[in-house]
Amino acid sequence: MCSRVDCRNCGKATGAACTHHITMGRVPKKKSQSAPPVDKLLKPAAGVALAMLAYYFMKGMTNEIPRIDVTDQLALREVFFGEGASGKDYAVLCHPEAKDGSVGLPVSSVFQDSHDDGSAPAEYVLMDCDHVLPESGKSIYEKFKINKKKRPTVFVSGKVGPPKQVPEKHLKTGAMLTKLLKQMLEPHAAKIEKTKELKEKCLNKDVCGLLLKGGKPEPYVKHAVANLLGKYPSVQFASVDSTLLFLTNLEEYLPEYEAGVHRFVVFKKVSGGLSAGDNETKAEGRLKTSILPLETSGVSFGAMNTLVSDALNGKKMKSIPSLPNIKTRTKKLEESERLKRDRKKDQARRKAQEDQKPPQTFAANDGSKEGRRLERERRRAEHNSKNNVKPKTPEEIAEMEKRRRERMEEEAAKWNIEGEDAPDGREPLKEEEELDYGGDEEGEFVDVDEEMEDDEDVLDLD
Repeated sequence: MCSRVDCRNCGKATGAACTHHITMGRVPKKKSQSAPPVDKLLKPAAGVALAMLAYYFMKGMTNEIPRIDVTDQLALREVFFGEGASGKDYAVLCHPEAKDGSVGLPVSSVFQDSHDDGSAPAEYVLMDCDHVLPESGKSIYEKFKINKKKRPTVFVSGKVGPPKQVPEKHLKTGAMLTKLLKQMLEPHAAKIEKTKELKEKCLNKDVCGLLLKGGKPEPYVKHAVANLLGKYPSVQFASVDSTLLFLTNLEEYLPEYEAGVHRFVVFKKVSGGLSAGDNETKAEGRLKTSILPLETSGVSFGAMNTLVSDALNGKKMKSIPSLPNIKTRTKKLEESERLKRDRKKDQARRKAQEDQKPPQTFAANDGSKEGRRLERERRRAEHNSKNNVKPKTPEEIAEMEKRRRERMEEEAAKWNIEGEDAPDGREPLKEEEELDYGGDEEGEFVDVDEEMEDDEDVLDLD
């Protein structure tokens, strides 16, 4: 078929058949290309190989993991307890040091991959854990109770605390190790669901801020907690779901629970701990803590920030007799907590009424116990003023008591009759000197009624 223009050969109209003018053309043959000589390919191939070797060499130099000198006591204490000025956290791989110029064992691929990732907030180091510490005579494995059979043997230490071994289930890949290190080292609020977790993650810390969620936290609540985590790195923060859980021995000190309303309280440890002790360490004693609750319903960054600051400064803290326990929220527990609140309100109301009453006065000798006491004090003061009797100092009172005891011993010795000193027959005993029963030598007034009342209660028949 021709195109829409007229055929140049026959001049027929557009679209008319002009197949009689179509001819078959020859297809040109492709020229065969010969391969380039080998000597021309050697130079580019050598350049690529050298570039790859240089890349891997520089990569290995960059990702080399440093080793801790186990003979440096300061370095060891910084890694184990974070005592250095750096304040870093460490991820340590127990790796034996090569000896006698040998190559040594390769580094664990899991540890190396986590190190190469670089997103975990930890310093990756190697350490020979078979080294024996000179102070204790134990190896690093034995000192910190690290199980060397779990391979790779990795522990976390430094600012976060003494060495804590990483479980095997988190050492399958480098990504799993990195994820665990982020959870352990990055500041975050601990989620609490059991009493044991409450004691370990919150109550046993020096200061802990506990958020009792009344529902799903709003974005502003999450931002407030994140800001608190950044501002107070030494304070542990935690949260508990109050819609499902009930904290006994604590709810009565907080605002009453309302759905959708969050509450906040700060704990500060007073003494004791959770350690039961062993052959090397002593038991810490019973854990005691104090609280500072947010008395208003709802939370905000300003209110929580002020509360944490006051707790760190030891202001307004209140000791509680028993530690909180976590239980499932039920209507029965809510009713018991409501009764406790009512009793506390009644006690506070009665105390306020007693404080508002004027002090009760007693007339002298009105027959009551308080009246008799006031009468004795009045007569004593009157006697002392007439006879110019001055109050005795503690030294004078102690001296009088000493002389009284000496006189009592002398009189007791006179009445003790030995066998050879006993009189013969019915010879009457000689009249002894009048005994001194400790009366005041200076004539101070002594009220007989007072001494009788001290010995026994007076029965008032009126």
